[in-house]
Order: sequence, then C-alpha cells, then structure tokens
Amino acid sequence: MDPAMQRSPAPARRAPGALRVGAKALPGDARRHNRTLVLQTVYRSGPASRADIARATQLTKVTVSDLVAELTAEGLMLELGTREVTGPGKPAMLVDLARDTHAIVSLDLSDHRRFRGAVLDLDGRILHRADAPLDGAVGDAAVERTVALAEELVSRTGLSLLGLGVGTPGVVDDGGTVRTAPNLGWADVPLQRILQERTGLPTVVANDGNAGVLAEHNFGGAGDDLMLIAIGHGLGSGLIVGGVPVVGSCFAGGEIGQVMVGSDLPLDAPYSREQVLEHWLSVPGLTAALAEAGDDGRERVLREAGQRLGTALAPVVGALNLSEIVLAGPQELVGDVLAEATLEILQRRTLPESHRGLVIRTSSQGSDLILRGATALVLQAQLGIT
Repeated sequence: MDPAMQRSPAPARRAPGALRVGAKALPGDARRHNRTLVLQTVYRSGPASRADIARATQLTKVTVSDLVAELTAEGLMLELGTREVTGPGKPAMLVDLARDTHAIVSLDLSDHRRFRGAVLDLDGRILHRADAPLDGAVGDAAVERTVALAEELVSRTGLSLLGLGVGTPGVVDDGGTVRTAPNLGWADVPLQRILQERTGLPTVVANDGNAGVLAEHNFGGAGDDLMLIAIGHGLGSGLIVGGVPVVGSCFAGGEIGQVMVGSDLPLDAPYSREQVLEHWLSVPGLTAALAEAGDDGRERVLREAGQRLGTALAPVVGALNLSEIVLAGPQELVGDVLAEATLEILQRRTLPESHRGLVIRTSSQGSDLILRGATALVLQAQLGIT
C-alpha cells in the first residue's frame, strides 16, 4: 500500500451545533443552553411575556423568570411595559432584547478595492458606515488599515458594543488566525488577537464566505441546506448542511474557488492557479474578460463562467443534496446568464433526485452581505443567537 494511504487519521474535531436552537437541554449544560434558547426566542419573536417565552421554549415559568432577571441585570434585556388586555386578569409584562442600546462593529475585507466597515444594530441594520481604500496594500500595511478602520468605527458610536466581527478572504482557523490569504499577502496572521488587543472588543474573524452564508441564513430567510458563492476579489464560498456550518478539518470547507475545473484539462495536469475556478469567476477576472470580449461576447463570457461553476458544483450538489445555492456579487455579473448556465450544467450532470427543487438565486443582502455575516458571527459568539 502507498505509504501516503497509511497516515494516521487527523484528530477528530467537534462540529459546531445546529444554528437553530429548538429544544430545551438535558441536565449538565442546561443553564447555558436555556439562556441561549430564551435569547434566541425573544430575538426572533420580538417583545414577549415571560409566559409567552415559557410556552415557546417549553421551559418552566420559574426558569424563564430567573433567566430574564439575569439578562435584565446584565443590560441585555429590558421590560417594555404591560401588554394591553381586554379581558380579566393581570396584564402581562413584555420583555425584549435591549436592541436600541447595543450594537456590533463589522468589517468586510473581501473587496479588491477597499475595506468596508459599519456599526450595525442587533437586527443587522446599518447605523454608521466607513471604508478604507486598499490602494494595493498587502501584508502588515493591510493589517494596519484593518485596525484603523475598526478603531474609527468604534469611536463613532456611543452604544454598548457586543463585539467586532470580521469577514476576510482566505483560510481562517477557529482562533481567528488567517492561515493564508494570497490576495492580501497574509500568511499566519493572528488577526483576531491583533484586533481584540487594539480595540478592546471581543472579536471574531472568519472566512468571508462562511460569514456570508450566515448572513443569508440569519437575515435572508435561507434554509438549512445551502451554499453561498461569493464572487469578489477572489471566489469565496460558505456551506451549511442540516443547519450546521461546514468548516472542514483544515478550515477550508467550501473552498471550491481553488479547484481546477474544465473538461479541457488532461487528467495528469498539475495544480495551477491559472486554471482554478477563481480565475474565471473573480470580479477582476470577469471584468477583464468582458472588456476584451466586447458587447458581442458578453453572453459567451458569462455563460462559460457559469458552466465552469456548474461543473465544480455538480459533485457538491450530488453528494450533499443541497436545496439552495446563493450567488453573491455584482448583479451585472452574477445575474441571469451566469445563474442560468450554472443551473443548466447542474441539471445535466447530477441525478434528477439530487437537483429536484434546487434553487439558484442571487443574494438578498446586496453589498452588505459580509457586513451582516460578520454581525451574525458576533451574535452567535456572544449571545448564542443564530
């Protein structure tokens, strides 16, 4: 047997829990789980009474009252006043998250021209914006621009900040270290630690595709089996299967942008970045190809890009039976022609049962996709809300 086939398996890594918490926990970690359950229930439902929360979560009224008191003391929840009633009985006191007093700072490092940032409320609405032109900065210079943008946004709000979320290109480990981001000249950059030390905020750093797919799941009404394809400076992607984010054993889950594609390649062709999917589907690559092709060749360029994307996605759809693929990027690039060509190839190259009901659509989050995804990262890390 080839020695490469005899290597010891990598240590098992625990997959993160399902994004939607839907039932009370067993003894052991019950309090933390039930606290998350209360927060998520109120986050999704809006103002509710303690009795409403108890019914929705199947927790006892005593447990709910205790948790609401704890969260109120921490400033995360507040009492709004009593509900108007017409019948007999004591009116119920309504509680909600302290949505107007808390905010999150989010950064989007995926654009090839500038870094973008914003202060968002807990519902993903933009309160303040700022950006920093990239001007070709890489390495330490790009890190400093990231820090400066975060510090500027922190200084622009007087609200209580839950934390800082960042969506960045590249492979990012679970400690927030960017293992590699070639377009930014980063290798083993401890971005999460740097930002946390410089801003004083709890910080979460993740791959931009993984952040983007959370935005679609949290704020875009997406289902529990989807893949996001983010076309920007490079080609990012994020994957959720059965309500669980797929990160992968080396934190590179969903990295189809670096897969060599196309039936024009011989089987013995070595890996080449000039032949990977990102070469055809990044914004700079598509823009250059369209400029060279002119108006007469526009449809051909976009159709070829969509066909190559469909070729790369076919094994993924076949293996995972996804229900939804979301395309994010400039509408003029990812719209009708590219999306239709992608779906056409998927239908040709997968079993009918694999693609039955499959939806390919453009993102509902527009240019704020990664910013909202970074917000979702902080909500999940700090409050357990997804």
